[in-house]
Amino acid sequence: MRRLRTCAAVLAALFSAPLAAGSAAAQEVTLSARDGGLTLEGRLLGFDGEFYRIDTVYGELTVDAAGVLCQGAACPDLGSFVAEVTISGAAAMGEVLMPALIEAFAAQRGLGVTRAIRDALGFTYTLTEAGGRTLARIDFRLTTTEEGIADLVAAEADLAMASREASPAEVALGREAGIGTLSAPSQSRVVAFDAYVAAVAPDNPAAVITPEALARALSGELRDWGDLGGAAGEPVRLHAMAADLGVQREIEALLLAPAGLSLSPAAIRHADAAAVADAVAADPLALGVTLASALGGARALPLTGGCGFLLRPDEAAVRSEDYPLVAPMFLYAPARRLPAVARDFLSFLATPAAQRVIRRAGFTDLGTRRLPLSAQGERLANAILAAGGETALEDLQGMVRALAGAERLSHTFRFRPGAAGLDASSRGSAIRLSEAIEAGVYDGHEILFVGFSDGEGSAAANLRISRIRAETAMAAVRALAGAAGDDRPALRALAFGEALPMACDDSDWGRSVNRRVEVWVRPVPRTSRSPAAP
Repeated sequence: MRRLRTCAAVLAALFSAPLAAGSAAAQEVTLSARDGGLTLEGRLLGFDGEFYRIDTVYGELTVDAAGVLCQGAACPDLGSFVAEVTISGAAAMGEVLMPALIEAFAAQRGLGVTRAIRDALGFTYTLTEAGGRTLARIDFRLTTTEEGIADLVAAEADLAMASREASPAEVALGREAGIGTLSAPSQSRVVAFDAYVAAVAPDNPAAVITPEALARALSGELRDWGDLGGAAGEPVRLHAMAADLGVQREIEALLLAPAGLSLSPAAIRHADAAAVADAVAADPLALGVTLASALGGARALPLTGGCGFLLRPDEAAVRSEDYPLVAPMFLYAPARRLPAVARDFLSFLATPAAQRVIRRAGFTDLGTRRLPLSAQGERLANAILAAGGETALEDLQGMVRALAGAERLSHTFRFRPGAAGLDASSRGSAIRLSEAIEAGVYDGHEILFVGFSDGEGSAAANLRISRIRAETAMAAVRALAGAAGDDRPALRALAFGEALPMACDDSDWGRSVNRRVEVWVRPVPRTSRSPAAP
């Protein structure tokens, strides 16, 4: 008897937010242990298909339905329960990516799936079992990141779609509302990556663009293509998404706000990212910023800086976030128990099948890729060209020797601005890497956490900072992969300061790209491995 009561109390503490109660809310029920050992009476507050939530003399308790019998008019019919799940937020995720994942999830589990347009803001998926019984209804509300998180805080959504990390103010609101800490790894996950790209028509002669020039063009300061590497004397015709779209607001926050600029009123507005890309592709004088997933027939301009480095929005650069305008696609969840179908869906997102769906939908998936040192000639050439002053040729040679035989993984760690902690995408990378370590993927290898800095300040200080960051990232992964032990595989922190820049140091965005911790892996020779324990 004590064990059932204790488990219920623990569950009540863990899942304190109310479950969907429907018409049964606030009605009296009696829950009796199937072995007859314990009886609980109280008001039924909710039922999620697996657990009852009741208000008793012991407080609010959450009790596993499998262990008790429910008596009373408010008791739900366990055989006909339909899970109701609401997913709200960024249309950039909800229009293509999330529906594709829902449909793949249903197919993998042999469930029937139908989609019905609900209203101008969304649609509803109905999942059915083989016999025709409805298992779940999943409502999508396609709005903005801000509104999705607001719905989550107000308990009007079960999951929030976001095309950016939750802001400190949103995290604080979530805590105040009792839904937990949105920045916690257990409540936030990166589902996929997209990128913001400067789009032009295929026959536009412009080859590259700097973020500063792009911002000035979007604001209307630069109106002649001759100032942007195109045909002199030709006007720049601007295209943008609707002002109320969260993706458009994020573009303006990333590109225009840092320079104190705003979008030109002459920009032609469109309903979504795909419409911007289509308009740009049809006009050789057009310029717009859209999502890489929606690029279609338009062409993305690589970003460059004064030193000539190029950053292209290709798959490898987006996955590692070496490209500076990456748009991670987040799902946020409250700190309460979700219906089983929602929990199963979240687990599905980490599977290889889900990663294939993400790629087919035009996004960059989370799968780990390896790139050998020999395939990174452009990066090494840039490092050699940038060498001099406080970075000597011997430093570069030492770096190449230290990384000989290793491959760079697509995991890259970056830190929150002005803070020592990893940013949200990096926390997700730490979790994925630790899970691979625990699964034995890197047994017989050593993993190198390699810190780099920008070129501001002295070389000695930058070397110190890059080592601290490398050790911080390594410690985070080691703590998460505790089950693997300290030496399976071996983890090492290396630091090379400003020796391998990814971008020019003449801008904030370039310096932020250069401040990073890369992850490299290489086999450990058998003779140097520790013998197995007897």
